[in-house]
Amino acid sequence: MSRIDETLAMDRRRFLRAALGGGALLAVGGGLLLPRLYAAANAPVGTPGEVLLEIFDDAGHDLGARKVAKLVLSDAQWRQRLPPAAYDIMRREGTERAFSGEHERPAVPGLFRCVACATALYDAATEFDSGTGWPSFWQPIAARNVIERSDHLFGMQRTAISCAGCDSHLGHVFDDGPRPTGLRYCMNSVALRFVPRATA
Repeated sequence: MSRIDETLAMDRRRFLRAALGGGALLAVGGGLLLPRLYAAANAPVGTPGEVLLEIFDDAGHDLGARKVAKLVLSDAQWRQRLPPAAYDIMRREGTERAFSGEHERPAVPGLFRCVACATALYDAATEFDSGTGWPSFWQPIAARNVIERSDHLFGMQRTAISCAGCDSHLGHVFDDGPRPTGLRYCMNSVALRFVPRATA
């Protein structure tokens, strides 16, 4: 065996020893990491407490403001509670594809509730055809039932809308809507559950 071949063989052995040692370290590190990942997935996401919401029955009657327990779950519980598409949007701030959802101008009166916690969010009477491919409303059913936050993702400055009852992401609000507000609450349909108006 030439000196070059001996050197190459030694380099291969060194590489294999380093790779195996690294693999062992990774296995040990992975063993330490897995319990932490499990604990993180099962830790509550958010701060438990009460929130003041405007309560509406399925007939659309405003029952007044009431303090209710905010829905705070672990990531694992959210995954169980929500369908995959809703989880991605509501807990990971994703966006559904335009014109892929439901709820474009329902044929009957009703209201839209949060899929995650059933908080009343929008009255169908305030929905309009924005041409964007997402359900759009000119105002929420009650200002206290939604939360506005600045959103600077993707290099854009927008205002994100979340449900006040559970902090789930719903969509964004823009200032290009119709009268009387001039606003367009552009929502992801998988975050909304339409409830036809109950009759007495």
